[in-house]
Amino acid sequence: MLRILMSSLIVLACLAVRLTAVEHSVLTHGDGGLVKYSAGGQVEWQMPWGGIHDIHVLANGHIMVQQDMTKVVEIDPQTKRVVWEYDSTKNGNEGNRIEVHSFQPLGDGSVMIAESGARRIIEVNRRGEILRRMDLKVDHPDPHTDTRLVRKLSNGHYLVCHEADGMVREYDGQGQVVWEYEVPLFGKEKKNGHGPEAFGNKCFAAVRLPNGDSLISTGNGHSVIRVTRDKEIVWQLHQDDLPGVRLAWVTTLEVLSNGNYVIGNCHAGSGQPLLIEIEPKSKEVVWMFDHFDQLGNSVSNSVLLGEASSIR
Repeated sequence: MLRILMSSLIVLACLAVRLTAVEHSVLTHGDGGLVKYSAGGQVEWQMPWGGIHDIHVLANGHIMVQQDMTKVVEIDPQTKRVVWEYDSTKNGNEGNRIEVHSFQPLGDGSVMIAESGARRIIEVNRRGEILRRMDLKVDHPDPHTDTRLVRKLSNGHYLVCHEADGMVREYDGQGQVVWEYEVPLFGKEKKNGHGPEAFGNKCFAAVRLPNGDSLISTGNGHSVIRVTRDKEIVWQLHQDDLPGVRLAWVTTLEVLSNGNYVIGNCHAGSGQPLLIEIEPKSKEVVWMFDHFDQLGNSVSNSVLLGEASSIR
């Protein structure tokens, strides 16, 4: 009798999680360019655009993305015109191969940009003037893999994912590494490729949580891990942990105001979700986003709209 009661309580708890799930409006990018979906999954806005690895929505509703992986631009979605741009092949980078995989609009109106190839972080104002520059430590330099997502933290430090190094490094404002974490391979051998069959530790995103832990998407490691300042893994989600879901190249991360995690599942193939929201304690899937037919197999980054208090 007790066993039946406990089973019923578990079922009710799972149902409660599902019933409180919220459908999300999403801005993302894929084969159809930049696309905004309503909470009901309908296309509300669309614009042809080349590949990206980062995306932000400004307070005025404008969209900030990369262009040709060398520029950061601001788009007015009403007119579909670029209203501001910064070209990272200038300001000391002339003649060098430069790729921009991450950037971040800052509260004072300036923009933080991670310049792979130059192996530096800069902050620029809207006149294109460099306000701050900082060199990065890179063990395996390559313009395509020096960095993936980079975020400036509230304490003025920078949390940097170094894809080729398989490292997450935290730099202070003077460019000194104050913390670093090597993404583990969990005893497995590296395998080439981009889909579920590949394997490695090419980390894509890292989010610093309020308690000081770091939430890390491991890229082709098919996992998300939460790591303490002492480098202890206290939470983890691996490739086949979610029923009916197979993780491939795990990319974007958001922590919602309700505490749930939203993770990007790139190169996973048809029939697999592109975004997954889970309740971290139970690892219950509460929402999935799948528009493979419209977006294809290379959806690297998305942002949920109306989640102003989320961390990403």
